[in-house]
Amino acid sequence: MKLAILSRAPRSYSTQRLRTAAAQRGHTVKVLNTLRFGIDLSGDEPDLQFRGRPLSHYDAVLPRIGNSITYYGTAVVRQFEQMDVYTPNTAGGITNSRDKLRATQILSRHGVAMPATTFVQDRADVIPAIERVGGAPVVIKLLEGTQGIGVILAPSLKVAEAIIETLQSTRQNVLIQRFVKESKGRDIRALVVGDRVVAAMRRSAQGDEFRSNVHRGGSVEKVDIDPKFQEVAVRAAQIMGLKVAGVDMLEGDDGPLVMEVNSSPGLEGIEAATNLDVAGAIIDYIDNQVAFPHIDVRERLSVSTGYGVAEIVVHGDADLVGKPLGESGLSERDITVLTLHRGVLVIPNPRPRHVLEDGDRLLCWGKLEEMRSMIPERPKRRSRVKKLPKNPLPDSAAG
Repeated sequence: MKLAILSRAPRSYSTQRLRTAAAQRGHTVKVLNTLRFGIDLSGDEPDLQFRGRPLSHYDAVLPRIGNSITYYGTAVVRQFEQMDVYTPNTAGGITNSRDKLRATQILSRHGVAMPATTFVQDRADVIPAIERVGGAPVVIKLLEGTQGIGVILAPSLKVAEAIIETLQSTRQNVLIQRFVKESKGRDIRALVVGDRVVAAMRRSAQGDEFRSNVHRGGSVEKVDIDPKFQEVAVRAAQIMGLKVAGVDMLEGDDGPLVMEVNSSPGLEGIEAATNLDVAGAIIDYIDNQVAFPHIDVRERLSVSTGYGVAEIVVHGDADLVGKPLGESGLSERDITVLTLHRGVLVIPNPRPRHVLEDGDRLLCWGKLEEMRSMIPERPKRRSRVKKLPKNPLPDSAAG
C-alpha cells in the first residue's frame, strides 16, 4: 500500500519507527507536514493539494496530529475521509479525544468507569462541585492540556477554589476530578490497535510528583494487564472512534478507571518498556483494513427521503419484550435493526432469533414515520403566562 504519515515532527521517534516499520514491510511511505496541505473544494470532487500541487493517490493515511493544530489537522483528515482514503483514526475521533470534557461526556454516556468528574463555570458552583466528587484533595485539569501540563493537585478546598478562580479569570476551562488515592501516583497506558491491546506499561511518578507522565520524569515498566483492563481499554478507544489509541487508566479499588484516550500516543516509552514492535502492529493493522475507508453511516443512510437512523428503546410495558426480533414486526414496518445494545454488550447485525429484553436499545434504519410512532413522546411542560406587573419598567427607564 501507499501510506502517508501526517506529522510535523519527521525526526521524532514515533514517526521514524512508523516509517521504518512500513518500509520494512514493503510499503511506500511518505511523511507529510500537515500544515502544507491545501483543501481543494473548487472541483467536482473533494481533493487535496500538497505544497501547492495536486496530491498523488494514497491508500491510507496515519494522522499524528499535534494538539496545537487540532482544528486544521482534523480538517485535512476529514478531507482524506471524503476522498475514501482509509484512516485508523477519524477526524471525529481525534476531535472527541482532544477535548477532555467532550471525551468524558461520551465515555460517561456509554457507562465507562472514570474518576468522578464535574464541570462548572460560576464561582458559586465551585465548592458544591468539589464536594460532589468527594472533596479535597482534588485534581484540576485544563480541557486541552497534554503530557501532564495543566493537571494540578489541589490539597485543600480553599486552594482548589483559588486555582479554579485564577484559571477561569484567564478564560481557561477546567475539569474538577476526584483524586484516586489508591492509584499511588501510578497509571497504566494500554496501546490499543484495532480490537486488542498490543502492549501495556505501568507508569510511576517520581518523588512527590503525582503525575506519572514520562515527560514529567515518570518511570515505566512492562505490565501484563488482566482481561478486564484490556476490555475497558478497547471499548473506550472504540467508543471514541479510534483504532489506534493510548488509553490511560488508574487502578481503582473497584477496577480500571479511564483517565484519557490519546489519539496520537507516543511509541518510544512503550516500545522500550515492553520490547515489542508496536509500530509494526499499527502498520499491519492498517494494511489489513485499508479496503474499508471510514463511512459516516448516519450521513449515508439519511440521504434517502423519508428514511433515517434512530434508536428505539425497548421498555417493560412495550409489546416487544420477550419476543424474538424476527417476530417483532419491525421488518414488516420497513425497519432494519443494525445493532442491539444491551448494557455494555453490543450485538451487531442481530439475528431474528435474538429475544428482546427490557432496556434493550435498538439502533435502526428505516422509515422515519414508522420509527417515530415507536418512540414515546416526551412529557411537555406548559409554560404559564403570568400577568404583566403594574410597573413593567422601573421609573428610571420610563420614557
